Amino acid sequence: MREQYRAIINGVLGDHLARTQNPLAIRNSLRRNGRVVTIDRGSLSETFPDARTRLLVTAHGLCMHDGQWHTQAADQNTPDALSLPRQLETALSFSVVDLHYNTGRHIWETGHEFSDLLENLVLHWPVEVRELVILGHSMGGLVARSATHHALESGQRWPSRLKKLIFLGTPHHGSPLERAGHVVDRALGLSRYSAPFTRLGKVRSAGITDLRHGNILRRDCAGQDRFGHAHDTRSPARLPSHVSCYAVAASASGPSTAAPGQLRSDGLVPVASALGLHSNPEFDLGLSPANHFIAYQTGHLALLGNAAVADKVSEWLQNTAS
Repeated sequence: MREQYRAIINGVLGDHLARTQNPLAIRNSLRRNGRVVTIDRGSLSETFPDARTRLLVTAHGLCMHDGQWHTQAADQNTPDALSLPRQLETALSFSVVDLHYNTGRHIWETGHEFSDLLENLVLHWPVEVRELVILGHSMGGLVARSATHHALESGQRWPSRLKKLIFLGTPHHGSPLERAGHVVDRALGLSRYSAPFTRLGKVRSAGITDLRHGNILRRDCAGQDRFGHAHDTRSPARLPSHVSCYAVAASASGPSTAAPGQLRSDGLVPVASALGLHSNPEFDLGLSPANHFIAYQTGHLALLGNAAVADKVSEWLQNTAS
């Protein structure tokens, strides 16, 4: 429970905690079973005595921590239910490593650090990595996109091993809840009587405000007042062309043939945003419908323990990369 509280505090105030070097600030790391993984060949060999050539790295969502991949599975099914990462590890011969990060910092900051962690992990992995897969839930999917973009721009080597990116409920084009908070800020500021209350609305971390439109690049945050009146000014950030990408959306609606834009959201992320769909072709992620999946009558957190989602992800990962 303590770790959950710390994750929530970091989601709301994590940028401030990191900036002030507060001991509550989460330091980005890779973990296994909740313990930090030391990235050198000897330590990795001890932690992963049966290290495999297929490597799955997970990235959790806002105000969460890596352990929730497993607790959510237990909540949704039975206490001894295997989480999605553990199912993939068991059935498809992956080694699983979890990213644990401060969700209150800018997504691009975490993306850059995640990229560096992956570079070292692949370099020092006990056996040659033939297939790297990143599984991101919610904000974690944006962090994965940011890391991949940074790695390709900076010439890092790990993307050559990256075969698949899988997004679960990722707000590729933002979340209306953050935008609603932004509108409330502006409305409160219109009156001198209510203006002091805008301070409450500004208790939103850089990570949260990045979710307004799904900012993942450093240049999209530079020189901007993140609490100011801002339209979507992102630069297009395409998915890597050599990587197979897949998107899962959740919807509170029942099974339907309606267009994604007409379906109810999962409570946090619109279906179209989770599927990477956008009216502007420059921003549309261009995923094939075969690489889309909608989990109906499912909430945002319930994606982590949804059996149909687990089956679909397993199906996507069945084919071993050459």
